[in-house]
Amino acid sequence: MSASNNKTTNGGFSLLELLIAMAITMAMLTAATTLLANALRVRSRENQKSDALADTQRALNIMSREIANSGFNLTNNGIVAADSGLHEIRVRSNLNRYDYDVSVTAASRNNIQDAGEDITYFLNAADNTMYLARHDKYGSGSTVLANRIDSMSIHYFDQKVTYTAPPAGTDITGASATEVSPANAKYIVIAISVTLDAVGQPNSPGYQPPYTVLLCSDVILRNTDLWSY
Repeated sequence: MSASNNKTTNGGFSLLELLIAMAITMAMLTAATTLLANALRVRSRENQKSDALADTQRALNIMSREIANSGFNLTNNGIVAADSGLHEIRVRSNLNRYDYDVSVTAASRNNIQDAGEDITYFLNAADNTMYLARHDKYGSGSTVLANRIDSMSIHYFDQKVTYTAPPAGTDITGASATEVSPANAKYIVIAISVTLDAVGQPNSPGYQPPYTVLLCSDVILRNTDLWSY
């Protein structure tokens, strides 16, 4: 009778193999974490840019519409020259002059002291940023239209103009006509720049440099004769 000896071999990893595997895994996790963090920073920056530009565009639309009505049912262009300049504009109009609804009194129709008829747009500095504000003297008072504004420039012309808006600039350049005083303006160009701060440190992973966008709006004052250009 013969007997057979069965030998069982137990396989496994040596300590050195485990250390190498852990080092590789940690390196891969570190790389993945870095890529994810950079992606999140880029996404956050793009969301911030989109929000800032959307707020500014909405503010420009409101400004353009109300400034275009400046001088409505008045004998001048409606711009209050003493309170208007490069960074601020005050406009008046008599919007309800021919509104004969029973709720509108004759006195109200004959003055410009009703809501929406005396408006000032200006920049206000606060908390390390600039706010674009709208002040309704006889209405709701002051309202913030947009924040994170870098600058606002208002240019006054007596005719339609062409100009250059540098993509990363803060104001228009090369206007085709000479500016006039606010009281003589028929055509207005509003330039608002939005600057986003840098993210991270230069030459480091995920660094994003400062970003500036210039938004412009051309406004024709409807109360003036602009068909002679």
